[in-house]
Amino acid sequence: MKYRPDWFLLGMIAATVLAWAFPAPGAAGGWLHPELLTKAGIALIFFLHGVALSFAALKAGALNWRLHALVQTCTFVLFPLLGLLVMWALGEHVAPGLRLGFFYLCALPSTVSSSVAFTGAAKGNVAGAVFNATLSSLLGLVLTPLLVGAVMKTTGQTVPLGPVMLDLLRWLVLPLVLGQLARPLLAGWAQKNKPRINLADRATILVLVYTSFCDSFRQGVWSANGGLAVVLAVAGAAVIFGLALLVTSRLATALKFNRADKITAIFCGSKKTLASGVPMARLIFGAHPAIGLILLPIMIYHPLQLLICGVLAERWAKTAE
Repeated sequence: MKYRPDWFLLGMIAATVLAWAFPAPGAAGGWLHPELLTKAGIALIFFLHGVALSFAALKAGALNWRLHALVQTCTFVLFPLLGLLVMWALGEHVAPGLRLGFFYLCALPSTVSSSVAFTGAAKGNVAGAVFNATLSSLLGLVLTPLLVGAVMKTTGQTVPLGPVMLDLLRWLVLPLVLGQLARPLLAGWAQKNKPRINLADRATILVLVYTSFCDSFRQGVWSANGGLAVVLAVAGAAVIFGLALLVTSRLATALKFNRADKITAIFCGSKKTLASGVPMARLIFGAHPAIGLILLPIMIYHPLQLLICGVLAERWAKTAE
């Protein structure tokens, strides 16, 4: 089979390079008006998520509480503890923005579409995957900013949680609710135009990546530790993902999950969302000068988890057959 590069991964690289070469348009005060553009993009992403969200599928997977408890505990308890451990291990020799980025990665909710897709491909519990991935996304709207705010406070930084939560309600939750309310009218259209919706979703994320990096490049955040930051981000993301796979697998085995539930626990409990992570970062960190460094770990973790989970899904599917 001929390898086809992922255009979205190439797009993230291109957006970063474009921000380095032309930071002025997407930086604060630029002619792209990022303060408006990013919020409009965030609202669009979560409106489309609301249209696609099926509560019928949620209901079908709602009763398997042991699976849900494990996945959500891994996502919002074990992962953040791992993030704290990574921050401690890196110490003061690493840029604060990158250390915060590793914790932000660990505090994010799970993915939705890819977790469900990989679970289905590997013959896992698809209903359970839909429930957990969606529940994780909804919990993350509250838990992620609270976790990040608590960690920043302990390191002497502050996040104004009141305005942040208001922004999250206005630009994430409200569009999500409106999308869900519009679902009876738009569900058929969304199903027919799923490729175009995915394209719009990813293109919007690329715009947010560009504007996020513009401020960092313009303020010189990368001039002191650009190359080292990338190397550390790659190594850190690989270690975090390897530990996540190991821990979720061992816990699912210890709890004597059947094969389908174990696959679901591994895929949903080890993955982190870039689709929600970039918009949430824009709202949580605002004009933080190191937002490019903060986003770097999740930008590396995203293709890494897709690559490895794709290999695992194919292998487990063959085992099931």
